Amino acid sequence: MSDDPRLSFQQLLDTSKAMAESSRLRILLLLRQGEMTVSDLTAVLDQSQPRVSRHLKLLMEVGLIGRYQEGAWAYFHLVADGPARLFCDRLMDRLDLSDEQVGDDLARLAAVREDHMSRAAAYFAANASEWDRIRSLHAPDEAVEEALCAMIGERPVETMLDIGTGTGRMIALFAPLCRRAVGIDPSREMLAIARSRLEEAGVAHTQLRQASVFDLPVEKGSIDLVTIHQVLHYLDQPALAVKRAAAALRPGGRIAIIDFQPHELDFLRTDYAHRRLGFSDAQMTDWLEAEGLKLADRKTIAPANSDEGLTVDIWLACKPTSAA
Repeated sequence: MSDDPRLSFQQLLDTSKAMAESSRLRILLLLRQGEMTVSDLTAVLDQSQPRVSRHLKLLMEVGLIGRYQEGAWAYFHLVADGPARLFCDRLMDRLDLSDEQVGDDLARLAAVREDHMSRAAAYFAANASEWDRIRSLHAPDEAVEEALCAMIGERPVETMLDIGTGTGRMIALFAPLCRRAVGIDPSREMLAIARSRLEEAGVAHTQLRQASVFDLPVEKGSIDLVTIHQVLHYLDQPALAVKRAAAALRPGGRIAIIDFQPHELDFLRTDYAHRRLGFSDAQMTDWLEAEGLKLADRKTIAPANSDEGLTVDIWLACKPTSAA
């Protein structure tokens, strides 16, 4: 029974009623693609915010979706499990994805996400030459790097993957440990800066690639160490980025994620293209464990200015060996 949870008569009736409306069915389809804000949904559905909010409220009441608040923004998502989610999935799995309505919604969703990515890419391009300076405003880099190096240790690394490599700083930091390093970034301007920095540092065993964090140019199970340094808060789907990174790890491989603790500095959204205002330890741990990774260590680095700075967390997780 635990593998096939049941709904009561009233739950089945309420859930069926909630799904049996075109806008709400479209919302469920969209949320199957990942978390979304009300603004995202209004853009795809071409409906008013109050109308979309009413649909979301009803779907929440029957237990089909959940809500995660970040500052002034709220992200909506399908519930992770439970009988209502199982019922929803079984029905949605029957949906013909070639249907015209479905295709139109998914195309508009792709356009919304492309707009988010373009905004972030434009920000990177505009600030490429100043990125190290901007980063220093957010966190004490020296303290973060010292803690990160202590956590990684001196174990040799066959292949390193730096996701969202930016100026290539993570590759330069761990170059002495690595036989080979791959850095990926969606911005050509950032890659140009990284190439210049790494050449200047004499780091030759590196490949830099223009690529998406969701479509990594490496084989699954081929990486010993993945670093994701101050990248996830720019993404619409940070959990998916963690999933892709975990898939790239070989058994015994490790992943280091460096990002902010939850905060309320909403100006970072408008001025610095942040999509997420930090991540809680529970949220990050859940994402890592969902991909079969085991949290090995965690460190917190307080800001230099406790009134204005942002606290940084480092999560180090490993992929169990087949023997484990």
